[in-house]
Formats: sequence, structure tokens, C-alpha cells
Amino acid sequence: MHRFVMALLFGVSISMLAGCEQEGPMEQAGEEVDEAVDEAGDRVDDATER
Repeated sequence: MHRFVMALLFGVSISMLAGCEQEGPMEQAGEEVDEAVDEAGDRVDDATER
């Protein structure tokens, strides 16, 4: 019984990791928005330092 539980937990954890590797279109869009906001913030900082 102990081996069955360990094998089941291993299988579930591998499945979860495999699902996290693939980025969906919404996640990619969110990352692009984050990068754009960071870049805009950097430009504002650069403009206000002068």
C-alpha cells in the first residue's frame, strides 16, 4: 500500500510540473504587459533625473 501511495504522489507531482511548463496566451500577454510597464517606468525615471 505504501508503494502505491508513493507512486501516486510521484505521478501527480510530475503531471503538475508538466502543466506548469507550458505558457498559455494570456500568461504571455501578461508578461509582455509587465515588461512594457517596467520599461515605461524606467523611461520616466530617466526623464525625471535630468
